Amino acid sequence: MGSFVKEETPSMMTEFLEKCGGYAVVDGGFATELERHGADINDPLWSAKCLITSPHLVTKVHLDYLESGANIILTASYQATIQGFVAKGLSVGEAEDLLRRSVEITCEAREIFYNRCIKGSWDFSHAGKASRRPVLVAASVGSYGAYLADGSEYSGMYGDYVSKETLKNFHRRRVQILAISGANIIAFETIPNKLEAEAYVDLLGEEGIDIPAWFSFTSKDGVTVPHGESIIECAKVADSCKKVVAIGINCTAPRYIHDLVTSLRKVTRKPIIVYPNSGEVYDGLNKKWIKSEGESEEGFVSYVSRWRDEGASMFGGCCRTTPNTIRAIAKVLSGESPEPSKLKF
Repeated sequence: MGSFVKEETPSMMTEFLEKCGGYAVVDGGFATELERHGADINDPLWSAKCLITSPHLVTKVHLDYLESGANIILTASYQATIQGFVAKGLSVGEAEDLLRRSVEITCEAREIFYNRCIKGSWDFSHAGKASRRPVLVAASVGSYGAYLADGSEYSGMYGDYVSKETLKNFHRRRVQILAISGANIIAFETIPNKLEAEAYVDLLGEEGIDIPAWFSFTSKDGVTVPHGESIIECAKVADSCKKVVAIGINCTAPRYIHDLVTSLRKVTRKPIIVYPNSGEVYDGLNKKWIKSEGESEEGFVSYVSRWRDEGASMFGGCCRTTPNTIRAIAKVLSGESPEPSKLKF
């Protein structure tokens, strides 16, 4: 392991983690929960469709995760792009308003949660001792492949015609809007290739985009991102940007997280965030989830202590995880043993 110079001034994420007691809990799967509450998201917009059709369900899911102990909640903007909304018949202005609304809804849910804590109307014994638990709102930005909705977000194969400039032009306006929306941080999620990470770094350096960010990559083998570059190469890109205050892994099988955290620790001293899938594998061609051999619900949560020992400091779930997953993670981080009967993902 190489030597690293500690930052002269701690980042906002480092300070936030100190307020949380050293570790933070991230929320879990969003689309699965929306469907559980009755939403129909069989649409190219995916969960972002609910920003139009059922924003009350978006609020409900945010509150479910806050009640379960989350310190970081992500907006329903992962697949919310101006281009995607316009393709559905909305104007550019309406599309931009929906991006802003995704953050407003999340901030409103945080305030509702705080007010309910103060009134003592819910039992939060599992969610930390302080009634004013620190909560960050992260504006989610999915990859270019997520907008294409053709499975390329899981391969990173965008074709030779897609350059870094193409990606910057695609993401720029969305990032500009989210940067001044009231979110605490932008979460660039499920990054499947090095090129898109480089495009994000360039955008964060542009005028008018003054907000911290985290970069979260995805992997199918514990060594590389889907396009083929090593996770170490990609992490170096993220680590080079001062506005990137955390680096991590999401939308990845739990069994790969330990090795990926080890790799990240070799190239960065920034906080590491991990929020894997439940262990199921997504079949992009048939658009369905397939159970993976060797992965179990109990195993997911039992890994958390190992990931923490390896150097990660933020933990949550991605696809197919639920508030019960997050509640169990919160208990592990607080020193409690989650009840096996509660581990229903």
